[in-house]
Amino acid sequence: MFRTLIFATAIVAATVVTAEPNGVIRVIDGDTFDIDGTRVRLHAIDAPETDQMCGDAASPAWACGEWVRAQTRALYEGRTARCTALDTDQYGRTVAKCAVDGRDVGERLVSDGLAFAYRQYGLDYDLAEKGAAVNGRGLHATGVMSPAAFRSAQRAQARPEPSRATGAKTVTVTKGSPSGKSWLPNVINPNCRIKGNISQGGREKIYHVPGQEYYDKTRISPTKGERRFCSEAEARAAGWRKARN
Repeated sequence: MFRTLIFATAIVAATVVTAEPNGVIRVIDGDTFDIDGTRVRLHAIDAPETDQMCGDAASPAWACGEWVRAQTRALYEGRTARCTALDTDQYGRTVAKCAVDGRDVGERLVSDGLAFAYRQYGLDYDLAEKGAAVNGRGLHATGVMSPAAFRSAQRAQARPEPSRATGAKTVTVTKGSPSGKSWLPNVINPNCRIKGNISQGGREKIYHVPGQEYYDKTRISPTKGERRFCSEAEARAAGWRKARN
């Protein structure tokens, strides 16, 4: 009887871990979804906490955690995911790899610079993060500490030490802006008015300046590698050419 009870308990535990959450996504933050009533923590990625601030050295911070959540919602809210459960974490969440329209969600978020490879739990997205860092996509376009370092600092209620766990620039920033200047990174800063747009085929990087024919119609999508520039010289140095119209 005792052996039967142990065997039955093991089956139940295995079922909990291996249940496949498939269904409509509700985004909680950059690495956590609710899928078909199951709280899912995406495997081997780490996104900024919702209240996390990022920025450049000696500059006031900007709300990168809220920005990442908004970008993730724009990508996945209401879409259907198919997931493979791998584990259950200490908070009772199902750790899983998920795909939307056949593409790995974790890979997309890391590649777009919205999350980091969480190497402590796997090297699945190591190359995706390196590519994002080299090309300055998403969070890699500005100073950012790793989410793990941010959480550690919150727990210790102390000034965080720079993390070496990510390819992104890691800095310490302070809130506030005595000069009233906007400290959003260029990639999302509306005060940097030159718009860097990438053609549909992804082959051409073109920038538009105020007054040009298609300037007002041009929309910037940082998750696609598009960005803003504060000067034409900056745009040209980054490898973009001016629009002809």
